[in-house]
Amino acid sequence: MKIVSLTESLMYKEDKPAITVLLKTKASKEIRIVMKKGQLMKEHKAPFPIVIEIFEGAIDFGVNGEKKLLKKGDLIALDENVLHDLTCIDDCIVRLSISSFDTTDRVKNLV
Repeated sequence: MKIVSLTESLMYKEDKPAITVLLKTKASKEIRIVMKKGQLMKEHKAPFPIVIEIFEGAIDFGVNGEKKLLKKGDLIALDENVLHDLTCIDDCIVRLSISSFDTTDRVKNLV
């Protein structure tokens, strides 16, 4: 059993989103993305399906060129290879669930 917190030891970076791997299981990796208003993650795609939860704050979430406002409590699931981007519009904590076959370095290289 592993227990982690999305809200402990938060460290906002001034120049880019902060990426922290919180938990790894046989099936997934749980990643916390902490963003300040105005920060973004450029357009990219994941090689496996992902789930994104907005734990705090709000983002404009771009999917194939269309923007969706996601706010506290919202979840979105994407299939593999779907182009998407994130722009923080209110300081936020984002939980990203990726496949255990995906790499955390791929996510870290997006910022």
